[in-house]
Amino acid sequence: MRAFLSLLLGALVLAFWVYTLIDCIRTDEYRARGLPKGVWVFVIIIIPVVGSILWLTIGKERDGGASAPARPAPTRPMYPDDDVDFLRRVETDAQREERIRKLEERLAELDDDSKNEPKD
Repeated sequence: MRAFLSLLLGALVLAFWVYTLIDCIRTDEYRARGLPKGVWVFVIIIIPVVGSILWLTIGKERDGGASAPARPAPTRPMYPDDDVDFLRRVETDAQREERIRKLEERLAELDDDSKNEPKD
């Protein structure tokens, strides 16, 4: 039983270490606090448990923290009628449809005129 608990604890520590190592590697450079990101990876590898705990408590900028985000999220219009590019595309689509409709009418008139002309 004792061997099983030791094995389970070892597996949990290994999983925790792998999680924090991957988390540190995938975190953007500007979100690493205290030390450069490469140094944090080195610390997590050299002292696995302590380095992992330090990364999660000190090194990583938290998402819901009081600090302002380093890069604000890009703002996009919520509704299509607020998007200037969308409105411009709709307008050009409407103009194109109108031009096609007029050309089709003109083509139909020319086709009717050619049918009505006497043949020699």
